[in-house]
Amino acid sequence: MTGATRVVIVGYGMAGARLAEEIRRRDPAGERVAIVAIGDEPHPPYNRVLLSNVLAGAMSAESVRLQEEDWGADHGVEVRRGRAVVSIDRAGRRVVLDDGARVGYDVLVLATGARAWVPPVEGLTGDDGGPAPGVATFRTLDDCAAITAGARGGVRAAVLGGGLLGLEAARGLAARGNAVTVVHHTGHLMERQLDSGAGQVLARVLGGLGVRVLLNSRAARYLPGDGLKLDDGRLVPADLLVVAAGVRPQTAQATAAGLAVDGGVLVDDDLRTSDPLIHAIGDCARHPGTVPGLVQPAWEQAAALAALLTGTRSPYRGTKVVTRLKASGVDLAALGDVHAAPDDPRAEVLWLSEPARGRYAKLVVRDERVAGAIALGVPDAAAAITQFYDRGLPVPPDRLALLLGRAMPYGEGAVPGEANAAALPGTSVVCRCNTVSKDALAAAWRSGARDVTALASATRATTGCGTCADAVCGIARWLAESEDT
Repeated sequence: MTGATRVVIVGYGMAGARLAEEIRRRDPAGERVAIVAIGDEPHPPYNRVLLSNVLAGAMSAESVRLQEEDWGADHGVEVRRGRAVVSIDRAGRRVVLDDGARVGYDVLVLATGARAWVPPVEGLTGDDGGPAPGVATFRTLDDCAAITAGARGGVRAAVLGGGLLGLEAARGLAARGNAVTVVHHTGHLMERQLDSGAGQVLARVLGGLGVRVLLNSRAARYLPGDGLKLDDGRLVPADLLVVAAGVRPQTAQATAAGLAVDGGVLVDDDLRTSDPLIHAIGDCARHPGTVPGLVQPAWEQAAALAALLTGTRSPYRGTKVVTRLKASGVDLAALGDVHAAPDDPRAEVLWLSEPARGRYAKLVVRDERVAGAIALGVPDAAAAITQFYDRGLPVPPDRLALLLGRAMPYGEGAVPGEANAAALPGTSVVCRCNTVSKDALAAAWRSGARDVTALASATRATTGCGTCADAVCGIARWLAESEDT
């Protein structure tokens, strides 16, 4: 390994682990890149996207692992878990750990992610600076364990925050049999990703699933054993309070080291910070072409940086993000500009709403392309619109057919699910989280991955948000039937 570039990855969650895998995929023997990965969590890296399933009891903690305990040893990666980096010595090209150890680097990568933000509400924070008794955040596997322990016996629960994570936590608790109330400060849920109409329909859907929603409500104080007192004097009875009020990028080390930070560590298209020897990826990084807090940008950044570190420049230009709510019984996708008004002179805006049936669909078209969409309770529309959005294709003249999911770029009525796998062109992206195409799945099949589990292992399809599972099952069945014929 003499002459190999020593890359130290600070943070070994989803982004850091993916970077190590992408580097080893390009440099299996470690001839060009030696890797040291440092993570402050004691667990092997895991899929945070699936934590709501763990909370609901539908998946085990072990089943959401991204790597096994011995992955590092098997792939020539030195992994130090349960250790935090306390400072970066840029002049000496080394990082200092919380146990006093010093680790030198040729190239440093910050993949420190984000931390749960606890608003300054009386009673939420304990004397040690962490959550007070009866309060939990929802960000990590340990948070999941704390919530699960606190939710035993069907206790009353409140969730502070009606964004993506808050609703996933609420649905997970409801699935466990807990009475759940979501307290949200604005007039509709998920206001960043949804317009008012969709937010109102979503609240109705969640109500039918056992989640009570209080809008335009602000927390004033948490009273252990009683519940959450609101600023208008109302009391939300709760024995457990889950705080899901947002996250903040982990940038303390970068700031202390003098790197440029503004809502995240600033990076260019090579994911390089203001120090040319230091890169940043994932939730701690701020790139103008992406939205933080989602897995797909982090993994695309990891692939781009791995290519650069192994000798092939592949600039990261940004990610077209599709947000999906991972909550059992709710099928929701949102993408692009969802807030365009019907009278916007620069866009065509179509929408339909069926609150009684839990359905809402909105399509925004600019310059004959999909500019934004919301699809709640209409999976066919979500599949159709996402394909046009991802591929930048001109939308069909019949906009209503697209809004209803009846127009696809690869054949009328063909949806990328189990029944229509044969209709998908090979280049169609099946798993957006991992950018896995139908062709990639077929290649893995020909190489010996002969079931869904093996395909997931070979390509990572289904290991992100999991919403592509039906499509992967369909493609696996189609491939098997193709061989039989």
